[in-house]
Amino acid sequence: MKISYKWLNELFDSGLNPEKTSEILTNTGLEVEGLDAFESIPGGLEGLVIGEVKEKWQHPNADRLSLTKVDVGGEELLQIVCGAPNVDAGQKVVVATVGAKLYPSEGEPFVIKKGKIRGEMSLGMICAEDEIGLGQSHDGIMVLDASAEVGTPAASYFNIENDHTIEIGLTPNRTDAISHYGVARDLRASMIHTEDIRMSNVAPISLPDVSAFSEGSENGSAIDVVALAACPRYAGVNISGVTVADSPEWLQNRLKAIGLAPINNIVDITNYVMHEIGQPLHAFDRDQIAGDKVVVRMATEGEKFVTLDGEERELSAEDLMICDTEKPMCIAGVFGGEKSGITEGTKNVFLESAVFDAVHVRKTSKRHLLHTDAAYRFERGVDPTTTIYALQRAALLIAELAGGTISSKVNDYYPVAMEQATIEVDLNRANKLIGKEIPRERVIEILKDLDFDVNDSGDSQINVTAPLYRKDVTREADVVEEILRIYGYNNIELPERLNSTLSYAPNPDPEKLVNKLSSAFVARGMQEIMNNSLTKLSYTEVLDLPELNASTAVRMKNPLSQDLAQMRQTLLYQGLEVISRNINFRYTDQKLFEFGRVYHVDGEGTRETPMLGIWITGKKLPESWNNSGDMVDFTDLRVAIDTLAACTGLNFSHKANEYDFFSGSLSIETKKNKLGQFGAVSSALLKKFDIDQPVYFAEIDFNGLLEASARVSVSFKEISKYPAVRRDLSMVLDQGVTFDSIEKIAFHTERKLLTEVDLFDVYEGKNIGAGKKSYAVSFTLQDPNSTLTDKKIDKTMQRIQEALSKELGAELRS
Repeated sequence: MKISYKWLNELFDSGLNPEKTSEILTNTGLEVEGLDAFESIPGGLEGLVIGEVKEKWQHPNADRLSLTKVDVGGEELLQIVCGAPNVDAGQKVVVATVGAKLYPSEGEPFVIKKGKIRGEMSLGMICAEDEIGLGQSHDGIMVLDASAEVGTPAASYFNIENDHTIEIGLTPNRTDAISHYGVARDLRASMIHTEDIRMSNVAPISLPDVSAFSEGSENGSAIDVVALAACPRYAGVNISGVTVADSPEWLQNRLKAIGLAPINNIVDITNYVMHEIGQPLHAFDRDQIAGDKVVVRMATEGEKFVTLDGEERELSAEDLMICDTEKPMCIAGVFGGEKSGITEGTKNVFLESAVFDAVHVRKTSKRHLLHTDAAYRFERGVDPTTTIYALQRAALLIAELAGGTISSKVNDYYPVAMEQATIEVDLNRANKLIGKEIPRERVIEILKDLDFDVNDSGDSQINVTAPLYRKDVTREADVVEEILRIYGYNNIELPERLNSTLSYAPNPDPEKLVNKLSSAFVARGMQEIMNNSLTKLSYTEVLDLPELNASTAVRMKNPLSQDLAQMRQTLLYQGLEVISRNINFRYTDQKLFEFGRVYHVDGEGTRETPMLGIWITGKKLPESWNNSGDMVDFTDLRVAIDTLAACTGLNFSHKANEYDFFSGSLSIETKKNKLGQFGAVSSALLKKFDIDQPVYFAEIDFNGLLEASARVSVSFKEISKYPAVRRDLSMVLDQGVTFDSIEKIAFHTERKLLTEVDLFDVYEGKNIGAGKKSYAVSFTLQDPNSTLTDKKIDKTMQRIQEALSKELGAELRS
């Protein structure tokens, strides 16, 4: 939720700067996630001044350019080259001086520089309205009124609004703070009562006065609430003779500061009042209400309705509708209809202020995937005591800004008043929960400043009545939380003694393995990604791979959108989404990994499986003069798998297998289990993600990996104190003989002293003979108990040589 700092201070003049305001709000539980400067015109027209064109003559080297001398209030006139056809001497104009940064209505920002244009010096720019973001016209420069004062900053001349936008991460229970008024209430209470702040003479909150509201003589549009359970209160008033136009700048700026786009004065006022005090409103074109009667009823199953966005929607019998005598006009609390909305031709308005049941609104909003500001408030619960105030406030603004007249009385349907919750609070128990004894008087003052009624009998028990907008306060612990957050969590001292329980890490510990693998992957130039577990419905319906089919997909009952309609069955698709998006941003070389969960229908329940995904694509190494720019291949993915093996102490075996999303793949197996598969993603699948370069992918069952690593026994031995000795043999062998066979025979022959066998040269060609090759092999010998003698070394090498000669026909090369 976004709050305008200036708007907040209109309701409550705190005297605090935006940063301190944000700090206090965060400490009360309204966590400020962002604080951004707002300017009604990007850049705030900084570096732009009002100037007067003193002289103008033809550019000597260009027919369509003029040379001007412009007075901007400095000691000297500025020479500026201008291409506008309407520039002339005597005009008051907007001048961008050298160094000013301009933010045009379209295109990228640019900086004005000193330079020559067709051989003539230019020290600034005379601006058109689209070049500085004030409009769309580029027919010529802006010519200002002759009364404009030379040297005046353009920001002052055009009344540029400067503000700060405070973005609050509002938790679902805090319906009381869903408006500027609600935030002001918390801010004021904190300034008065928070222990380390405690300011005196804090100003009161000044809600706009509606005493000027006067009902008209008409009875107004009739109201018939059929669905009382879904609409406990409904009020309306008629306003006649309005003129629909753009809102004044101050109203537009307030809405822009909180991220809303102005529409017209009527709609802007309803949005303004909603964000001011938290009560959603809706304005209907009264002339489009058949029978001049508003009927609040449930929809008919399958009934069709066209909403303001032009989309036809099929309604459910659980949708609450605002109708006239002939047709539905609005989905109650969610979205308006196309036919009854405010247009440029609207002259008469029916203004609605209501309380709709939170559950009905929430279900309707999710069913139709309509998430509006009004629905956001109704589905959390609005304050029924502000229904009429909001109606009067908006009606007065419409009368003021749209020239309308309040022509009817207020029709208010509220047959059963909603009851407030009363909670018995034991102050002794409350202080024990808080961990500190807060004076009784302070507790009562805090609650009263938060609009709670307190019945103080003088003993340790008090009865607290929560305001109707605090639907989350239903028990003693909730009241204690209200006291504590205003008193200040930071003002509760830590006790001298703390009690805690021991926690035991599981063995094997999955977190340790995740951290170990992550560190190893990152050390090898890989990057970790994290995707949402919810994914697109099309991944089973469109791709429809046998391994990942719709029958095993876990579907969402009320998805927020089709892109978040089911739980993912594999990490592959979202990894390809990341790769595709990065390629579109010209980041083609990617080595990625993700620890995530996949979900499948398993019998009557679901199965949730932790997985590890690895993706590599692009070049092996960053582009440079000293590498060839080779693309990654299967061996690079194998290196990642080997890293996995090294970190877990496992020995993997691989077997060929086939999956539809691979063009060729191998399984990853231990002696007991299959852990996953890896290979090249098929070109057909890559095409669906608009990827035109090879991608290699591995997916490993993390639980299986964890269990297998737990079975690995690690053995240790002391490092030998005695030196190792190396001996080399150059042997001629048949071409079919592998180094692996040489290594096995050598270790089989000498088990005690031989520690390492390496191949360091291979030769085929002249002087070797047909069908033969030469291997140069090194043998490392070491005795852990003594220094090797030449005699023992020679004897050992003789036995190895004889074994190779006997088994493989090896001959020493001369």
